[in-house]
This record gives sequence, C-alpha cells and structure tokens, in this order.
Amino acid sequence: MTTTGASFKVLVVDDSNTIRRSAEIFLKQGGHEVLLADDGFDALAKVNDYQPQLIFCDILMPKLDGYQTCAIIKRNARFADTPVVMLSSKDGVFDKARGRMVGCQEYLTKPFTKDQLLQAVQQFGNAQQGAM
Repeated sequence: MTTTGASFKVLVVDDSNTIRRSAEIFLKQGGHEVLLADDGFDALAKVNDYQPQLIFCDILMPKLDGYQTCAIIKRNARFADTPVVMLSSKDGVFDKARGRMVGCQEYLTKPFTKDQLLQAVQQFGNAQQGAM
C-alpha cells in the first residue's frame, strides 16, 4: 500500500480491457482515484477534463499510439509537467529511448505487478506534489 497515505488521480490508457481493469484494481487498492481511457483520443479528452496527476499510457494502440499521445500531452503547457509512464510488452532500448524523446518519465514492461504500479505512483505522485 502507499506509505504516505496520499491519494492521486491517475489515468490509465490501454486498448486492452484486461490491462485497464488490472491497473484499476491495483491502483484503487493503493487508495488512488482511477480514470480509464481505451485509446489516445479518449486519453486526451480525459487529460483535459480531469487533469490527472499521473498517466500510465500503453504504446501500441490503434488510431493514436502512446508515443503520439504522450507528445501531444507534453506539448500542452498545462500538462507538460504531468508525469507519463509508458506501458509496453516491448522493453528494447530503442522503445525506451523513443519514450524519453516524447517526454515520458518512466517505462514499465507488461505484465506489471501491483508493487511496480504503486511504486511508480509514489515516485511521480510525490514529485508532482512537491512541484505544486
């Protein structure tokens, strides 16, 4: 569970219902508010409407992939400081480097564990609170 007791608003973007639901369960068990999006366009609307404090974003999605989604979020001054953690089943150096180029802060390989997810929220959620 979370050690600080802080609750964060987290957006999970993935075209896989299974991944979205798993992440939602893990994050809610950690005491966080969870928003779900099933593609990049849905994610952009939810980022704008709900202003999450952290975004987990799948890379391989139809229409708008995770790299494009992250780049668009980071180009908006309102959300440039919102941490984005990429989710992917690929863990190659090129994939990670490309993620960094579009502004993601971290890279989690699927399948992720509850601990990995909550640790990322702790790390970036606390950094976000410190920036406020």
